[in-house]
This record gives sequence, C-alpha cells and structure tokens, in this order.
Amino acid sequence: MTGLKGLVMKKRFREEQIVGFLRESRIGGKTVEQLNREHGFSQNSYYTWKRKYGAMGEPDVKRLRELEKETSRLKRLLAERDVEIDVMREIIEKKLPA
Repeated sequence: MTGLKGLVMKKRFREEQIVGFLRESRIGGKTVEQLNREHGFSQNSYYTWKRKYGAMGEPDVKRLRELEKETSRLKRLLAERDVEIDVMREIIEKKLPA
C-alpha cells in the first residue's frame, strides 16, 4: 500500500456518539479543537452536527432514526403503489379500444 500513505480514512459516527460529543463540549468544557483531536473529526463536522443535533438528547436521536426509517418505508410503499397503478392503467388502455 505504498500509494495510500497519508490518506485519512473517513470515520462514521452514530448519532448517539455525536450527541455525546456535543454534550461533552457543553458540559465538559472542552473546546472544539480538543474534541476534534480526541475523537478524530473535523471542526466543520462539529458545527454541522451542532446545527442538526444541538438541542437533542439521545432519546430524541433514537426517535429521529425511527422516523427516518418509517419515512423510507412509506416512500418505498408509495413508489410500489404508483407502479401498480401505472400497470393497471396500461392494462385498461390495452383492453379498451381508443
């Protein structure tokens, strides 16, 4: 792996971890720079997370995740229903002479 030296792997953090980082900043009195070094995320990520999750607690984040899953499921069901309607329209158009 000679060509990969110096590349930084992008880390993925769970929402609960992110809320923990934000709480650590508020309650623990740590600066953003200290948190960045300790946990390996960018200052930009911190402020993005702060906008999105700033006022949330862990239960709120879990609820958000559940709602996002439900939204995804409902969108998939809607798309499937739209396909079924299109198929039925095509069948009706073929059976009825124009």
